[in-house]
Amino acid sequence: MAIKVLVVDDQEVVRAGFSALLAAQPDLEVVGQAGDGAEAIELTKSLEPDVILMDVRMPVLDGLAATRRILADATPGQPPRIIMLTTFDLDDYVYAALRAGASGFLLKHSSPDELAAAVRVVAAGDALLAPSVTRRLVEDFAKVQPVVPITPVHLTPRETDVLRLVARGLTNRQIADKLVLAEQTVKSHVSNILTKLDLRDRAQVVVYAYEAGVVVPGPRR
Repeated sequence: MAIKVLVVDDQEVVRAGFSALLAAQPDLEVVGQAGDGAEAIELTKSLEPDVILMDVRMPVLDGLAATRRILADATPGQPPRIIMLTTFDLDDYVYAALRAGASGFLLKHSSPDELAAAVRVVAAGDALLAPSVTRRLVEDFAKVQPVVPITPVHLTPRETDVLRLVARGLTNRQIADKLVLAEQTVKSHVSNILTKLDLRDRAQVVVYAYEAGVVVPGPRR
């Protein structure tokens, strides 16, 4: 079945462009377009998209507030995946978007192939988009924000190792190579981490790890 996509952006040219690019893919279906966050909320209820491309800055209701509302109103276990669209890769709103529950972000000048791949990846719930840029965003933002202590949930030492590497932006394959594990074993560890920490996806793992002080902003160690 095709992945249903809702495109949300206050610029009609951007909406039309993204919609055309996605509609050209045989496994993707653009079910609607919205010009602001309020309209996106209503269309999400009626169209039930699998993935929403959500602009950060919009009139009436911005992408951040719309993301919170959409995910709060979603059927448990079946929330749409939300990709935040941003113009600049050093956008403080991206960090807030991840905290709001977005599954990742995408730069507006991404190529057609990157756009389609992003939708597929997020629809599968498989990986954080643009991990290296996301890591830099979180680190830069965290440098000027106090760490909010989070009551730790018991993880095994190996799960803690995997948590740190996910927060650094590594893929399952890269984590498996680094820890000398089978990739399927890493997937199991990631699944356990999400369950124990009650997190939706890898994007939330990144935010949790920094806010809990599991990893510290700064150079890769």
